[in-house]
Amino acid sequence: MSRAERRCLVERGDAELPLVAQADLLSISRSSLYYQPAAPSPEEVAIKHRIDASYTAWPFYGSRKVREVLRREATPISRKRVQRYMREMGIAGVCPGPNLSKRRLEHRVYPYLLRGLTVTAPNEVWGVDITYIRMVAGWMYLVAILDWYSRYVVAWEMDQTLEMPFELDAVGRALSGAKPRILNSDQGSHFTSPQSQLQKSAAPG
Repeated sequence: MSRAERRCLVERGDAELPLVAQADLLSISRSSLYYQPAAPSPEEVAIKHRIDASYTAWPFYGSRKVREVLRREATPISRKRVQRYMREMGIAGVCPGPNLSKRRLEHRVYPYLLRGLTVTAPNEVWGVDITYIRMVAGWMYLVAILDWYSRYVVAWEMDQTLEMPFELDAVGRALSGAKPRILNSDQGSHFTSPQSQLQKSAAPG
């Protein structure tokens, strides 16, 4: 058990077991129980707000890139300080994955079928896309399939990775109930892969 975890076990209002005895039992410094950390300065709070904003906009940025953003905004700061703040905030740059909007060269290019089309009923056009969602301890990827007429979410799936079953599971669940005339996507590699096209063509319709 870490020192921080042991400190969390201290009960400051316990009349039967004074702080000194608790410190001895938990093998932590007595003086640390009486130490009150200073509140962060307004400058630190402002910088952490900017770090958070940068991280939200560019989740793949590590401390070096975040420092460059801050310096462009006229906030002189060392990379070591940025690293410390990011560590205190519990954030770190997300390792870059595949670019979801780029199709692979071996994948077929499909014609754009929505130009000039008016959607007049459910299950005519579905839209499908992948995005990421910020969580307390990292990021999750979300694939959602939306009916363009009713705005109803036909199916969705979340995962920590971008492996192919992630998208296939959501599309398979959506197509088990209906098959739209058009399933629109950005033609990224997930949506133009042979596995994805085979699944869509085999769906009941």
